Amino acid sequence: MSFDVLILSRLQFALTIMFHYIFPPITIGLGLLLVLFEGAYLRTKKPVYEQIARFWTRIFGLNFALGVATGIVMEFEFGTNWATYSRFVGDVFGSALAAEGIFAFFLESGFLAILVFGWDRVSPKVHFISTVLVALGAMFSAVWIVVANSWQQTPAGYHIVGEGLSARAEITDFWAMVFNPSSVDRLLHVLLGSYAMGAFLVLSVSAFYILRRRHLEFAKASIGISLIVAALSSLLLLGSGHHQGQVVARTQPAKLAAYEGHFKTGPAD
Repeated sequence: MSFDVLILSRLQFALTIMFHYIFPPITIGLGLLLVLFEGAYLRTKKPVYEQIARFWTRIFGLNFALGVATGIVMEFEFGTNWATYSRFVGDVFGSALAAEGIFAFFLESGFLAILVFGWDRVSPKVHFISTVLVALGAMFSAVWIVVANSWQQTPAGYHIVGEGLSARAEITDFWAMVFNPSSVDRLLHVLLGSYAMGAFLVLSVSAFYILRRRHLEFAKASIGISLIVAALSSLLLLGSGHHQGQVVARTQPAKLAAYEGHFKTGPAD
């Protein structure tokens, strides 16, 4: 295989998006867990839940910053690596990403400062509301990013204007674009996977503390909540993953064949 510009562009974009995607699922998963930890503190008034929430808030803030930084690099690569494609899908992507910025990113980033720096500056209830809004903002971000990604896989609600290199996709039905044949299934799978990833991150740190016989009350309380989230999301992932596989088989049979390593057409097994 010769490493021409196309292959190198694909490799660069693949590595960029792989590295970026480490952070958004952790942000979404930790957002849910922060709501649960802080809610447990408000309900029980046990200081350990406040300690847990404060600890993971710092990790959440760092992870959010890394996700934004790597996401900006990825968005630039749409223009530097796939300029013609970006012109073709610009009207569709622009609508989805504008909605993500208006409804999600502004909500998330607007209340992030209160979440991270407002522990001793606002009341516990105000801080909890800020935590809920940041978590919802992270989930709304996932909605519009998954919509844009799903439209690339199963496009709907558009028509093509122009010909050749001047051709571009225009939206004819915004809601058909949003609810394209695979968007809901992909979104459900992404959210469940994010909850599982966040929960297992908390579980792994808590298990490490228990093995080291350190911060035992902190670790046991963390495990009590995160284990429930991990178990429920993992079980639901089985069903959502199977259903998404069925959607891929129906809408993109060639992709499913590639998943399974069937690179040559032949009789069905």
